[in-house]
Amino acid sequence: MTAKRIVLDANILIRAMLGVKVGGLLTKYAETVEFCAPSIAFEDAEVNLPTIMAKRGIDQEQLRLGLDAVRLLVEELPAEATDPMRAQALQRIGHRDPDDWPIAAAALILGCPIWTEDKDFFGAGIPTWTSDLVEIYLRDDVPPIAD
Repeated sequence: MTAKRIVLDANILIRAMLGVKVGGLLTKYAETVEFCAPSIAFEDAEVNLPTIMAKRGIDQEQLRLGLDAVRLLVEELPAEATDPMRAQALQRIGHRDPDDWPIAAAALILGCPIWTEDKDFFGAGIPTWTSDLVEIYLRDDVPPIAD
């Protein structure tokens, strides 16, 4: 049986660095769930995290160590992996936020849901999970929904 997969949006990568819940879920389910994110999600997190962390008094070394830890749990998908689905992803999400197309493309290619707090994905024909409910999907006893 193929492991469950889920694509993480940049806001989830950021939450993994800043909070306890997301990082805990990544660690708890790392053995049974493939966590993936396109390169652009990591890039977005890396651009936004220094400012957020500076406001919270977290230094750059902690940021680097935290990002390294998240990268151990979340597979980074290169742009070449998502490019083939660009047109279809833009068709689904482009009118809301065209910059999010790689997240949608990754989910379409992998045939899995997106973990996000971004409402732009809702109604795009791709299952989405928010942090408050994602553990329902991640648990071993809950099979993925088939098309």
